[in-house]
Amino acid sequence: MPLVDLIGKALSIRTAYHKVIAGNIANADTPGFKEKEVDFKKQLEKQMSYSSGGVEMEETAEEPFGFPTLDENTVNMENQVMKLTENSMYYDALVQALSKKFSMMRYIISGGK
Repeated sequence: MPLVDLIGKALSIRTAYHKVIAGNIANADTPGFKEKEVDFKKQLEKQMSYSSGGVEMEETAEEPFGFPTLDENTVNMENQVMKLTENSMYYDALVQALSKKFSMMRYIISGGK
């Protein structure tokens, strides 16, 4: 699989994961809501086995950290903000890698000029 395709699939998963985290944050005060999580490595392996198509995310309910709240909501805002920041950093790194790859391709196509 070409590197550009791999990075594209990874970016799609990171984008979908961002939506999952945003959903967790939006439901932080919803009684009984169970935090959702995405296993990036598992999703990337799954996407690499597909030849094309969109990203079908497999979300799993996350076990609560520490003590559950009285309303049985398992969303921990501090963890969600940390996950959101981490996901954004990975996304930015992938975009930079893709940009470098395209810059190298332009350089080669132009004959090194």
